Amino acid sequence: MVESSLTPEKRGIKRALLEVVTVRLATQMAGIQEYVQRTLLYHTRDRAHLNDMVATTLEELITSGLVTLDYLGSYEATPLSQATIASHLTLEDGIFLHGELRRALRAFIMDGEMHIFYAFIPVYSSGIDVNWPIYRREMESLDKGGLRVLEFVGVNSGLGNRMANGAKQLPGTTPEEIRTVRVYRRFYAALQLRDLYNEIPIHVVARNFEVPRGFFQTLARMCEGFAASMIHFCDRMGWGMLKAALEHMVGRLKAGARADLLELAKMSCVKSRTARVFWENEFKDLRTVTEAEAKDLVPILLLAQPQKLRLDGDEEAKYHQKLLSKAEIIVGAANRLWERQ
Repeated sequence: MVESSLTPEKRGIKRALLEVVTVRLATQMAGIQEYVQRTLLYHTRDRAHLNDMVATTLEELITSGLVTLDYLGSYEATPLSQATIASHLTLEDGIFLHGELRRALRAFIMDGEMHIFYAFIPVYSSGIDVNWPIYRREMESLDKGGLRVLEFVGVNSGLGNRMANGAKQLPGTTPEEIRTVRVYRRFYAALQLRDLYNEIPIHVVARNFEVPRGFFQTLARMCEGFAASMIHFCDRMGWGMLKAALEHMVGRLKAGARADLLELAKMSCVKSRTARVFWENEFKDLRTVTEAEAKDLVPILLLAQPQKLRLDGDEEAKYHQKLLSKAEIIVGAANRLWERQ
């Protein structure tokens, strides 16, 4: 049964029973029934109906691979249920994510970054609206690696073309339809995330995808939070190599930049644009910044301004002094980071 089709009551009892079994508060039917008898639900619902609901819920948890039942009648949580609970995911999201990551483990596409960006899009991405003509344009511009990811995750370019030509919105009632909608939304958001973290200016990305700039700040925060959940999930599942790959990419999410700027972006007062200007002006790592004097960085900080400021003499002097103070903070931060290394 698809969790999104459950009543709030059934969804709540399903989650509660899973947590009870996972933390080993109760592992036998007698203990589970005793737990249920202490709930408000027990005192407000027909007892026979509630007992049937508990029994069918346990069967569904077993069928979903979240719980096992041994020959002694003891319920045990599987690694999937432990990973789902630890990652604060819903049962539906945990099962979906498990399927996606298991497939990724077998054939993670590494010639490019689309697969990792797709993996970082939250599975609960219902708030992402798809603009189908833009989707088609972006699919047609993918390189070979991106096209392999497109095919691997299950995005069909033919369906994308039909949607762009005015077909009705994708249905989302059956389990397979719900999965398809999730995949298409996540890949669309991954295209946006790719541009954002390849240092395309945010106003350009917003214009290209016809969304407000504030949307990308929300998307970035969502992806950072979801990435943390995914790392917990992989850790509980014992998927160490995938966990390591995700942890590396979390650094890029926080820096908002390509991999070559990660070291520079760790410094105080340095965001992706400033880090790129440092890199292009021969300050390519912490060591080169530690060897500089603060006054040497003021011209670099001026270059990093999105537009030249028109200031009179006194204001310009104050502004340069402000940049010098910022440069001193940057040099100090670089020295502290370098010492830790």
